[in-house]
Amino acid sequence: MAEVELYTTMFCPYCARARALLERKCVDYTEIDIIEEPARRDEMIKRADGRTSVPQIFINGEHIGGSDELVALERDGELDAKLGSAR
Repeated sequence: MAEVELYTTMFCPYCARARALLERKCVDYTEIDIIEEPARRDEMIKRADGRTSVPQIFINGEHIGGSDELVALERDGELDAKLGSAR
């Protein structure tokens, strides 16, 4: 199974959408709340090529983007391959 990392904030509806999709797919992920860990915000921005919005999602170190991009991968049938699963 792939290593999935999400940079999030607690009250972000797009973060909730991304978490819900991953949970429906039974995917474990590491969540980094940039409000609780403000020092990680700069890390997120650097890894996400300057993007400052949340969520920022990484699968096996590859920057996927935000919630919309994650949902698009699922809609296009490409998410399972990235996650290393055959659902």
